[in-house]
Amino acid sequence: MSADPGPAAGAADFGAGEPGLGRTPGEGRENGSGPAPVPAAAGFAGEHGRHEAGPGRTTARPEGGGRAAGKDAPAPARQWPILLVICGAAVGLIVTATGAFRAGAIVIGASLLVGAALRWGVTAVGMLAVRSRFTDVITYGLFGLAIVLLALMAQPDPLIRIPFLEDIIHFSVR
Repeated sequence: MSADPGPAAGAADFGAGEPGLGRTPGEGRENGSGPAPVPAAAGFAGEHGRHEAGPGRTTARPEGGGRAAGKDAPAPARQWPILLVICGAAVGLIVTATGAFRAGAIVIGASLLVGAALRWGVTAVGMLAVRSRFTDVITYGLFGLAIVLLALMAQPDPLIRIPFLEDIIHFSVR
């Protein structure tokens, strides 16, 4: 009489047996009480294990993730919301590279705030829609607001002063 091989011994033969199944019934233990076969994942088939894309087998598009213009329009016209935000951020980076840190950072933050406003107000924003509308608006808005506030608080000569943030900086730098 032999001892039960345990879970580690059965790991090497996972996937053995019929195509698309794990262990066959009775495999792995002497008395035939092995684990039930594991069915293949839905949507995977073929001898090379390639995914067969069919209706309903792809990732769902985010709410508002359709084209921002008609199907016959050129690609830049279909994706104008994301291009507007990217161009704004690029202009902000160029302004920052020329030496105007505060102005460039404000332009970058403002372009993210414009992205939040577009995501909230426009129904079809193309590739600007990454997650749900609520999550996109919150993410773009908070990052844009944080960048603008940090740019306005940057040293030397900050344009705004928020006392509790100064206390946090002084406490953490000590």
